[in-house]
Amino acid sequence: MKIWIATGGTGGHVYPALSVANCLSSCGHRVTISCDGRVQDMVRRGMPSGARLSHVWASGVGAKSRMRQIWALTKIGVSAAALTLRFMVFRPDRVVAFGGYASVPAVFAAHVWGVPTFLHEQNAAIGRANKFAMRWVRTLMTSFPNVSGMPSSATRVVFTGLPVRSEFLAAAGSALPGASRLLVTGGSLGAQILDDVVPTAVASLKNKKIFVTHQTRPENVEKLQRFYADNGIRANVLSFIHDMAGAIAGADLVIGRSGASTVVELQTIGRPAILVPLGINPDQAANAASFAKTGGGFAIEQSRFTAKWLSSTLSELFENPIRLQKMAVKALTPNNAVDLICDEVTK
Repeated sequence: MKIWIATGGTGGHVYPALSVANCLSSCGHRVTISCDGRVQDMVRRGMPSGARLSHVWASGVGAKSRMRQIWALTKIGVSAAALTLRFMVFRPDRVVAFGGYASVPAVFAAHVWGVPTFLHEQNAAIGRANKFAMRWVRTLMTSFPNVSGMPSSATRVVFTGLPVRSEFLAAAGSALPGASRLLVTGGSLGAQILDDVVPTAVASLKNKKIFVTHQTRPENVEKLQRFYADNGIRANVLSFIHDMAGAIAGADLVIGRSGASTVVELQTIGRPAILVPLGINPDQAANAASFAKTGGGFAIEQSRFTAKWLSSTLSELFENPIRLQKMAVKALTPNNAVDLICDEVTK
C-alpha cells in the first residue's frame, strides 16, 4: 500500500509521525513523508530506510500581523494546489496527517481525489488546523479519551493515544527510584516561571536530600547552578536533556509544562507530576486537566504556581513516598498508539 504521512511544524507533530512511518514501512508499505522546511532535518534523521521525503511550503497562521497571516494562508494554498496535481500522478492509497498547518495541503489533496484520510489530534483540545481540516477527513484519531472543542461533524472519532519513541515504551511501568529525585523541565526552551519558582521553593524545604535535575535555557544554567550550590542543594542543571525517557524514569516527581508529548510520556512511563500549563495555550490547559483527572498529579495555573504553594506541596509529597507511588500507578497508562494507528490505517 502507498501511504502518505503529513507532518511538520514542531517535534510534537513529527516524532509521532515518524513512529508510525517506521511501523508501516516495516510492514512492507511504501511510505512518503511530507513536511515543511523547519523540520526537514529532523524528519530526514528519523525516517525509515526507503521512505521518500516531500517538501511542503507552509507556516502557521497565528501571527498577529494581518499581512503575515495572509502570506501564511497563501503558502498553504499554493502547497495544496501543488499536492493536488502531484496526487493526480502519484495517488496514495491512504493519507495520515499528524496535525499542524503543514498537514493541511495533503489532507485537501486527498479529499479532491477521494483518498481515505486519517487525522491525528495530539491534544485534549482540538487545534485550529485540525478543526479546519476535519471537513475532509474520514477518521479522527485522538491522544486523549475526551477532546474538547470538537465541531459537529460526521467524522468518525477513535481514541488511539499518542505514539511515543521506543525508549519511553521500554521504561513503561518502571518503579520509582525512591530517592527524592525531582525533574524540572520546561521544554526545549525552558520555562522562566519554573526557573523563578522551583529553586526558591526547594531551598525553603527542610528536606535537603532532594536531588534536582533542572533543564533550563542556556543563559540561565550558570545562575541556577550557583543558586542551588549556595543553598546546599544537590542539583544537575543543564540546557538540554538528550535522554528524556531516562530522566523521567529516574525521577520520583516531575514538574513541567503540559504539551501533549510531555503528558503522554509521563503516562507511558508512569510518573507523578505537577503540570503548569503555558498561560496562552488552551491546549496545554486541557492536557494538564486530563492528566490531573487520573489522580497522577496536579494541574495548576501559572498565576497560582508560587514558591509558597510549591514548597508546601513538595514537602507533603516527599515526606509521603507511598502517596507518590500511588500517584505513579494512577498516572500509568498503557501506550499501544503506534499499533492502533497502523491497524486503523491499513484495515
